Amino acid sequence: MKKFLDLIKKRQSDRKYISRPVEKEKLFNCLEAARLAPSASNSQPWTFVVVNEPVLTKKVGKAAMGPLMSFNKFASQAPVIVAIIMEKPKLITELGGHIKKKEYPLIDIGIAAEHFCLQAAEENLGSCMLGWFDEQKIKDLLNVPEEKNIPLLITLGYTPENYKHRKKIRKSIDKFVKYNTYDQ
Repeated sequence: MKKFLDLIKKRQSDRKYISRPVEKEKLFNCLEAARLAPSASNSQPWTFVVVNEPVLTKKVGKAAMGPLMSFNKFASQAPVIVAIIMEKPKLITELGGHIKKKEYPLIDIGIAAEHFCLQAAEENLGSCMLGWFDEQKIKDLLNVPEEKNIPLLITLGYTPENYKHRKKIRKSIDKFVKYNTYDQ
């Protein structure tokens, strides 16, 4: 089994896909990884709408380019697009979020989405989380109730053989870690 840090280094936002379908077992494993993600008060405030019907995937991919049609042009190449719908959390989570001024469901969805994407990397699948898209168009295409929000889409599929793995460029650890006090 690979070391966890190796898996994290392998996972990247992939923006090019081939038309090869994603096997049901691999898709299930990604969904299962997301299902097992922790959430505040175990609310699991999400519904994953898996779009894998080719004609609908193209339409959702086009809507993922956003109203200006300038972002996420690769999305319509993906054989699978997952829309994450934010659901109402448990009452205790909702009250705690109101008191603490935190949107726990968004945090929870971020954790579940990353679990999904890490499992995709383990399955040798490419993935990319998208936050910029025409939400209303996607709601219409997927019959999502008007009062619901779609915070994220995830594209999923196989990348071309010659697709490069990019070296992660991040701040050095001493630039964002402080011990015992913010003011150092």
